[in-house]
Amino acid sequence: MSDKKIIISKGNNAAAAPSASLRAGVEKDDKTLDLTLRPVTLSEYFGQQKIKDNLEIFMKAARQRGEPIEHVLLYGPPGLGKTTLAHIIAKEMQVNIRVTSGPAIERAGDLAAILTNLQDGEVLFIDEIHRLNKVIEEVLYPAMEDYALDIIIGKGPSARTLRLDLPKFTIIGATTRYNLLSSPLRDRFGSTYRLDYYNPGEIEQIINRSAKILAVKLVEAAAKKIAQRSRLTPRIANRLLKRVRDYVQVKGDGVINDRLAQEALALMDVDHQGLEALDRRILENIIEKFSGGPVGLNSIAASVQEEEGTIEEIYEPYLLQLGFLTRTPRGRVVTELGYKHLGLEAPKEWQSKLI
Repeated sequence: MSDKKIIISKGNNAAAAPSASLRAGVEKDDKTLDLTLRPVTLSEYFGQQKIKDNLEIFMKAARQRGEPIEHVLLYGPPGLGKTTLAHIIAKEMQVNIRVTSGPAIERAGDLAAILTNLQDGEVLFIDEIHRLNKVIEEVLYPAMEDYALDIIIGKGPSARTLRLDLPKFTIIGATTRYNLLSSPLRDRFGSTYRLDYYNPGEIEQIINRSAKILAVKLVEAAAKKIAQRSRLTPRIANRLLKRVRDYVQVKGDGVINDRLAQEALALMDVDHQGLEALDRRILENIIEKFSGGPVGLNSIAASVQEEEGTIEEIYEPYLLQLGFLTRTPRGRVVTELGYKHLGLEAPKEWQSKLI
């Protein structure tokens, strides 16, 4: 256990807890809709059944003992419901939730301010927890284990040490990059859950629920078409539904049918597998500029003029899941399925590139 101490100069008033916006750049109306579309109880949360079953037992046992639940770590690809699940846990435990993110906690004093303002049993949700500063991460260890902070007040000869006892709280961490978390931090979470991609039936349930909340009429065939193009991700499914709704409001009679859904999705340049323009451009550039691969991530990023992290975290996982792209020791290679999706014939020697 680390003995890391927090140094706070006298008169330092920089300890206001920074509240983090979880996704910058989202339009205001969409952010409001996202909040209304989020389920608030486990019974409203479709998919991730094994996680739900575990959480129900986990939380029920804690409630029976009259204790807060242990710290929880949620990880998996973006848009699968980690933030939603964190809010549901707090709701089910009947406690408040405070929200921040790894990048928002810039100094140890920020963390101290957040922790000392928590009430007994409250939940602190830290999004993008893998981006916590390592110094701050070490300060967090004793807080998670012993519910205590060691603080040095002042500087020089007049400095004194103060040990603060913290209320028993729960940290829920969320990350898309589980491998970037240090082992000491991972080990301090009592429960760790990986959120996987949803199946088409679960996505249809989510779309139908969202359509009712948005008060739009949606025929079954249209729901299936939107679900098919949602990349098995609730966030994308809801985004597509809202854009199809806009199209139907202007071009149709307010009812989302199969034809109008197809037209709207075509206008958004989303194909039948859920691939968007950048997905296809990634595959096309690897084929046209790098003979189908193998090619490194940095070269792909430069060729499509996109950040490496965006490609690796947002676009590549789905292409890998569909089997359109594969990783080799020498780089990325477009597979035979990837060629077929673009209407191209794979070269006979493509399999030799996998070695």
